[in-house]
Amino acid sequence: MITITDIAHAMGYTPSTVSRALAGSIRVKPETREAIVRKAYEMGYERNALAANLRKGHSDTTGIIVPNINREFFSNAIGGLEFTLNGAGLNAMIFQTHERYDMEVKALETLKEHRVAGIFISKALESRDGSHISRIIGNSIPVVQFDRVFSDLNGPKVVNDNFHGAYMATRQLIIAGYRKIGSLAGNDFSEAYKERLNGYRQALADEGIDYDGSLVFFDSITRETGYASAKKAIAAGCDALYSAGDFSALGAIEAARDAGLSVPKDFGIVGTGDEAFASLMNPSMSSIFQNPYEMGRKAAEIFLKQQRGEQVESAVVPMELRVRESSCR
Repeated sequence: MITITDIAHAMGYTPSTVSRALAGSIRVKPETREAIVRKAYEMGYERNALAANLRKGHSDTTGIIVPNINREFFSNAIGGLEFTLNGAGLNAMIFQTHERYDMEVKALETLKEHRVAGIFISKALESRDGSHISRIIGNSIPVVQFDRVFSDLNGPKVVNDNFHGAYMATRQLIIAGYRKIGSLAGNDFSEAYKERLNGYRQALADEGIDYDGSLVFFDSITRETGYASAKKAIAAGCDALYSAGDFSALGAIEAARDAGLSVPKDFGIVGTGDEAFASLMNPSMSSIFQNPYEMGRKAAEIFLKQQRGEQVESAVVPMELRVRESSCR
């Protein structure tokens, strides 16, 4: 492996001069800096980022931990994070947990080993509390939570107005004439899913419709679980569902079709997330848009304020109801 000392010997400079040149220091003349960088490239020198971070006492890299990057929401949230961080001269390492607690732990341990400047995390479904973050990270690295957050973990959070989003979705189904409205819910220990369930319940109450807990189907956020739960909802006489996610809503539409029901004439649905496929389906699917890019941007801005020593607060990003064919009789 080529070292800074090797480059220094080859060019007749001191190792400290070579090190400063490779770090872009203005203390080295531009022409000298350019020559050293060119020579380092020719010799196959690879910079040790971790060692550089140790020397500087800080890092130019952050870490982003999300459940899945193939979701429209998370890919756009990452876009907002990266754009804002890149503008401040920072980069990001991205980790997927695939909803697994052990993968979340592994990502946190890796980021701690690399001494990143900050961590942005949206929790995995398997993670019930934030004790593992406190244990692994402690106060050594700033952590900003977004979307799915741990209420027991201190620090800034950026979340949606999940209550109002679910309220709007359910009320739209009621206004369209549906009466026995169930819900495809997430797990009952996620703050985001709890708030969506509360919004659904409040919309029913405001319209004089009794809440029936047997029509709420927990842990239904994938296409497969949405399909299975929707079959139960249809068997129970539901004529509509509010879904806490778009993939489960997609499964529900498939279940309705397989049951011989017409969407939206016989069965209505509103999802959450406004995935790309929602507007391309036939019929098109109503959904709640979460403004993920803005969520990512706000999370990055909060972190940058922390870096400047400014006071920071958690933020709430509004949701937007996008009405399409699936909920309009």
